[in-house]
Amino acid sequence: MPKQDMEKMELRKNFRNVWHTDLTHNCCFALWCAPCASYLLRKRALYDDMSRYVCCAGYMPCSGRCGEAKCPQLCLATEVFCCFANSVASTRFLLQDEFQIQTTKCDNCIIGFMVCLSQVACIFSIVACIVGMDELSEASQILTCCSDMVYCTVCACMQTQHKMEMDKRDGKFGPQPMAVPPAQQMSRFDQATPPAVGYPPQQGYPPSGYPQHPPQGYPPSGYPQNPPPSAYSQYPPGAYPPPPAYPK
Repeated sequence: MPKQDMEKMELRKNFRNVWHTDLTHNCCFALWCAPCASYLLRKRALYDDMSRYVCCAGYMPCSGRCGEAKCPQLCLATEVFCCFANSVASTRFLLQDEFQIQTTKCDNCIIGFMVCLSQVACIFSIVACIVGMDELSEASQILTCCSDMVYCTVCACMQTQHKMEMDKRDGKFGPQPMAVPPAQQMSRFDQATPPAVGYPPQQGYPPSGYPQHPPQGYPPSGYPQNPPPSAYSQYPPGAYPPPPAYPK
């Protein structure tokens, strides 16, 4: 492995961020149509700008030597179908370097178990071909089947991780933006009841601006509450002229 790639691997161990979901989550689309998911995720990781595409994201010796600039879509489709494992790993490294994400110990254990199981299954298959024992051949086939199932599951979980991380990057989940508060109304001194602060007035009866309850006491203030008896002792009031006198 080139020295530059070794330095990048050591640098990723010191990243402070972590994935927003671990490898225990799964995605049906990434499981049943893994190459399609890898194609879409790599394209999205490049912000849908295929002019930036490089084979295996520039992490493999073949990167930049496959004529990617002429037809990046065809090159990416060839990568995800012919080199599926490299395509998933390259997208992972691309996101890790962009967001400075380290892989947790749990994720490392899962990935290590997948790699070790694949190697053991490969060794058993080679030994079974050399020895020619039927029992050993059946055991190698079972082990290979288990290894393939683990491999497909872990790759699907990896791609789910990648999607969740890009959802976070693109703002597709997380705290929703605050809604615009309703228009506030200023209270006036000539209003009997000030409007509700921060909320529009309630519709109904009586209309806004009028007191919801009658004032204490009736008649309104400004009128004498208990007029004195002398006010009605004479009729008509003194301000009116006296009635005309008629002959008797």
